[in-house]
Amino acid sequence: MSRGFTADDVSAQTGRTFLVTGANAGIGFETAKILAARGAHVILACRDPGRATAAMNRIRADVPHAELSFQPLDLADLDQVREAAAAVLAGPRIDVLVNNAGVMIPPKTLTKQGFELQFGVNHLGTFAFTGLVHGHVEDRIVITASLAHKGGAIDFSDLSAARSYHKLSRYQASKLANLLHMFELDRRLGAAGRSTQAIGCHPGVAITELTRHLPMPLRTMTPLAAPFFNSAAQGAWPSLQAATGAHVQGGDYLGPQGLGEVSGRSGPARATRTARDPKLARELWERSVALTGVDPGI
Repeated sequence: MSRGFTADDVSAQTGRTFLVTGANAGIGFETAKILAARGAHVILACRDPGRATAAMNRIRADVPHAELSFQPLDLADLDQVREAAAAVLAGPRIDVLVNNAGVMIPPKTLTKQGFELQFGVNHLGTFAFTGLVHGHVEDRIVITASLAHKGGAIDFSDLSAARSYHKLSRYQASKLANLLHMFELDRRLGAAGRSTQAIGCHPGVAITELTRHLPMPLRTMTPLAAPFFNSAAQGAWPSLQAATGAHVQGGDYLGPQGLGEVSGRSGPARATRTARDPKLARELWERSVALTGVDPGI
C-alpha cells in the first residue's frame, strides 16, 4: 500500500513548463516553489504584478537558479482572461496547467461581467482560461476543487446571486462546478483523441490566505486548530501529485489521506455522485460556454 505522495516525491522536471494560476500565495506559491526547485520553468499567472514579483523573489531566495516568469491573469474579468490566454498562446507550449487560483466566502461581490464572484472566478474564469489554452497544453490540466464540493448545488437560475447570497453555499457550488468541469473536460479530451489529461485535486483543510474571510471567532481559533490541518506546503501535495505524479491518470481526483481527507499525504480522494454526474456536467459545460462566450471546441 502506498505511503502517500509528498513534495519529496516530485521528480526532476527540467525542461518542462508549468503555468500555475494564483501562484503568488498559499498553495499556488508552494506548488510553484517545489516545481522550480525540481528544475521546471514556472509561469506565475497572477492578478497583482507586485505580489507576483514578491513571490518570485521569495522563491529565488530558496531556489537561486529558479526559472520563473509572470503572466498577468485576473479571473474576475473575462476580457483580461482572453488577453492572458492570447499571451500564453503566443509563447512556447506548456506541459502542465495548474488551475489553482480561487476565492473563498467573500462578501457578496460581482465579477466585471456581473457573475457572483466565487462562481465567476473559481469556475467561469477557470473554464474560460482553460478553454482558450487547452490546445497549447501537452500533458495535464489540473483543476483544484475542495472538500466543500460535497455540500454543493448549482442554482442555474441565479448565478449572479440577485435573489439570495449565502457565501458558503456559493463557495460549495463553485467547487462542485470545478469537479464537474474536470470530469467533463477529461471525457472530452479523451473523445477527441488528445493525450492531454484532466486531473482534479483538493488540499484538504489548509491554513492559507483564503481563510481571511472567515468570521472573526473562527479566524482567532485557526492558529489553535493548525496542528490538525495542513500547512500551505502540505496542502500543495495533491496539486503536485496531480501535476507530476507518475501513476496519475486522466479523471483521477487526489487529496489528503488523513481522517476525513482533512490533512496528510496525497492519494486518491472521493468525489460525490453529483460531482460525477455526466448529465449535470454537460449542462454546466453548455451553460459555461454561453455565459463566457468561450467554446473550447472539444
